[in-house]
Parts: sequence; structure tokens; C-alpha cells
Amino acid sequence: MKISINTDTSKVVLEDDGHPPKEMPLHSREAFKAVSKVWVTQQWSQLNWQTFSWLGFQLCQFPEDVLRLQEVLFRLRPDVIVETGINRGGSAAFFASICQLLGRGRVYSVDISIPPDIRRGLEKAPFASLLHVIEGDSADPAVVESIRSSIRPGEKVFVFLDSDHSKGHVLRELEAYADLVSQDSYIVATDGVMESLTGTPYAEADWKDNNPAEAAREFVRRRSDFVICRPPCMYGDEHYIDELTYWPDAWLRRVSC
Repeated sequence: MKISINTDTSKVVLEDDGHPPKEMPLHSREAFKAVSKVWVTQQWSQLNWQTFSWLGFQLCQFPEDVLRLQEVLFRLRPDVIVETGINRGGSAAFFASICQLLGRGRVYSVDISIPPDIRRGLEKAPFASLLHVIEGDSADPAVVESIRSSIRPGEKVFVFLDSDHSKGHVLRELEAYADLVSQDSYIVATDGVMESLTGTPYAEADWKDNNPAEAAREFVRRRSDFVICRPPCMYGDEHYIDELTYWPDAWLRRVSC
């Protein structure tokens, strides 16, 4: 697809193989959505997402996703947050500090390998008492059971999947943790943006089909108790742009237990 932007005439023209050119006002919602699809892949390709941090820990996320995630946690006020994939500690720090601010909740963060400097940093952080770090395969039944056994009856649980992003592994995580999720809470399969990155620098050739969004779609076809459902914004939901996210089809809400 070819996109032509003319700021002098305030027009955008889309040219797609097999279709006549489509012209639209530059400042229209439709034009913004079309341009956003390209911008997000470009932003990812420039590795701009690696430049952010949370309380001193690198946070490899798209900022809009993080703000939306904060909104959901504020409304849900979960007792337990389960995170898979610690990486450089930013998400673990984010979740634990949000719990601290809310005065409610604790975090279980799992990674198959935790760098010693990240572990030491998290252990010294002001929110350390709310964060439980577990080294191991996030889909290992023993790891899952250790978390399950720490959850008390009636506690509200939220799960965030951000480790190995291959479709097979994400499916194993979804199957392993889904039953922990409370009704009307979520299990989030992050980084489905991978399916849109084919042909960009750093992307793998199989990402179009081998990604978390594909895993989420297959999972909800198997399970009637979950639906893919983006949480509404707290303000101005009518202005939300679906294209501005790294997490397409990521939000799986539990509709029944």
C-alpha cells in the first residue's frame, strides 16, 4: 500500500493494489488511522520503545499501552498481579509501584532467567515487599502451582503475559494461568504487533502467524469463558484509536467462572 501525504492541500491518498486511489482529508479520523498503522511499525523499527523507564528500570513498552494498563489496574484494584517476563525490571517495578500507590495488591513476576543486577535492584526498591520474583519457566506446572497456592480464596487476580512471544508458548501460558483470573478481570497477551512487522528490521519471517495475538484468538475459540475485549477508556473512549498499540487482540476478559 502507498500513502501520500500532502500538507499543502491537507489531503491523504491511499493506493492499494487492485483498488482505485482513495483520497481523504489529512485531519480526518480515517487518515489518522491509516497513517498510525505505518507510524507504529516505524516506531517499533527504530527501537524507540527501548528508551523508556519506570522508577529507574528500563520499561520496554509502548507508552500509550502503559497508560491504558494503569487505568485498568486503577479500576480493578486487583489483590494479585501475575507477570511473566521480567526482562530489565520495568514492568515489575510498574506493577508493584501501582499496588503501593493503590494501597492494595501484590505482584508475582516470573522469568526463566533474571539478571543479578535486576534482582538486586528490585530487592532494594521501595516497593520490594509487594514484589515476589520467581526464576523459572512461566509455563512450568510447578511454577504455576507455586503462584496458585499463594492466592487466597476470593482474591481478585490479573495476569500479564510478556515473556516468550511465540504462539505456542503464549498458548501454554494462557492455558496455565487462565483459571487464576477472576471474573471481569483480564489476562493480557502482549505484543501482538509482531504480526504487522513482517519485512521490518529485526523482525523474524514467521511473525505474521507466530505471535501472541494469534495465540489469543485461538485460545478464545477454545474457551467460552473468555472474550477478547479492549477495556474502555476512562475518558473520551469515542476518540480511542485502535491502531495506536503494541497489543492488538491482547485483552482477554473473563466473562464467567
